[in-house]
Amino acid sequence: MVSEIVLFGFGFGTSWWATGVVRRYALRKELIDIPNERSSHTQPTPRGGGLAIVLGTLCGLLTYGLLFFVEYRFLLLFYAFGVGLIATVSWFDDLQTLPNRVRFAVHSLAAILAIIGLGYWDELSVPLLGQVHLGWVGLPITFLWIVGLTNAYNFMDGIDGIAGGQAVVAGLGWAIIGGLMNLPLLGAVGALLAVTSLGFLFHNWPPARIFMGDVGSAFLGYSFACLAIIGASKDPPLAIAGVLLVWPFVFDTIFTFFRRLKKRENVFSAHRSHLYQRLVISGYSHRSVTLLYMGLDVLGLLLALLVIAKNAWADLGVVIALPLSCFALWGYIVIREQTAAKVKNSSSAFEEKVIW
Repeated sequence: MVSEIVLFGFGFGTSWWATGVVRRYALRKELIDIPNERSSHTQPTPRGGGLAIVLGTLCGLLTYGLLFFVEYRFLLLFYAFGVGLIATVSWFDDLQTLPNRVRFAVHSLAAILAIIGLGYWDELSVPLLGQVHLGWVGLPITFLWIVGLTNAYNFMDGIDGIAGGQAVVAGLGWAIIGGLMNLPLLGAVGALLAVTSLGFLFHNWPPARIFMGDVGSAFLGYSFACLAIIGASKDPPLAIAGVLLVWPFVFDTIFTFFRRLKKRENVFSAHRSHLYQRLVISGYSHRSVTLLYMGLDVLGLLLALLVIAKNAWADLGVVIALPLSCFALWGYIVIREQTAAKVKNSSSAFEEKVIW
């Protein structure tokens, strides 16, 4: 127990201290995000603070893991190599924007390494359906899951605190699941991701003094994708639990992708049409939206605990609660936007009347 406390304290302290160091470096090297028409912030802000999350997590995990998780050394090295590739290309992308094809190539290579070293989803335990055997089809599904979540987490890191806040809740979820199911590796990695993200969040909480950057968001997305794969290799329901622990980001990304596809927009171009961005545009503060998404993720954590309970009623609760939550989020945003539009139109009409 003492070693775990030291480990997590080290992770938190390293992340908190290193974020400050990175901030000073970013200011000195002019590694600054300048607001533009697609930005959700209004003040020039240094970026790249997620490097502290990477360093804190990997230093803690490799030191502790290679000493105490001897049977997982091979797995940990594959994970470390994969996140090393992700973090490296993302850091260079923060320094100077790289072509999409370069980033996708490295993400794909890291996904292949994860599949080789960690395994893939050859079967899933789906609520109400039971065990679903995927066979070789699980290979492309696992590949899409890793690459997809790596990029989705990056897309969702658009306002102060949201990516770090989600990581704290999701990491805590994996720590709880690892403890309940006697899977210490999952618990240790989850707890490390939670405490290092919390250390960074002290600098990123609205109003942010530094942004996470691609180096942090891509690292977190890849890490949570890998945890779901490792967990499913021990117990198939943990694949769905892993999705539930990041469901707000997954839903927002998929919904926005198909919405833009339907409107025949370029889905690879920068935009401000994610659900969380639409909330900010409609008048909510970064802090309010971040807290909302953290609350939605807490719901996902509770649903994940129901899934691992392997109870028919628990499965029914997941099947009902998750779609209702998705619909409620989207519906509320639509109502909010319509109300804001009416207020704006009324104000414009009043101003026009005054002018005339």
